[in-house]
Amino acid sequence: MVKQTSAQDLSLVERTLAGDLAAFEELVEHYRLDVYRVAARIVGPDEADDVTQDAFLRAFHKLDTFRGESFRAWLLRITHNRALNVIALRKPEPVDPVEHQERQEEDEAPRRQDPARSLEDSERRERLAGKLEQLRPGHRSVLVLRDLEGFSYEEIAEITDSPLGSVKGRLHRAREELIEILRRNTYDWELPNEH
Repeated sequence: MVKQTSAQDLSLVERTLAGDLAAFEELVEHYRLDVYRVAARIVGPDEADDVTQDAFLRAFHKLDTFRGESFRAWLLRITHNRALNVIALRKPEPVDPVEHQERQEEDEAPRRQDPARSLEDSERRERLAGKLEQLRPGHRSVLVLRDLEGFSYEEIAEITDSPLGSVKGRLHRAREELIEILRRNTYDWELPNEH
């Protein structure tokens, strides 16, 4: 069952609609990390800030359409739709995986005391992000919402504005698609022929 908006969120929405901008700032502060994380996992970190800002701006302007359901789900539905729009408007760019990996490694300084483990974790996250980017946007979004963000099927249905059965089917196909991508790309290099 989809969660209802907390009394605190509902109060902040009502105060915002009455003209209290500080109330909306509290909503932004409370949900900023959730919105950014979902946006980053759908569009990537380079465009996540823009999607996050746009989602909050759209939420502010559409706040009068909020009907008391889960505010978080309502806000993430806006984020999800905006992220898919950004993907749809992208011009495909060929990416050299080796160059992309090298650039990523240069940008990230090791954050742990064990540099080898830090590098290995970074490479693993980067490879997974690259594999996720190969999924169709609709598949990627439900996979991110369910398997990485932990939303229930009902919440995903609300966020994506889709029937529950469609969400389950899309998630099943997304997982199959990801498994196939992982199978095709088990190794990022060629192994010598054994004779």
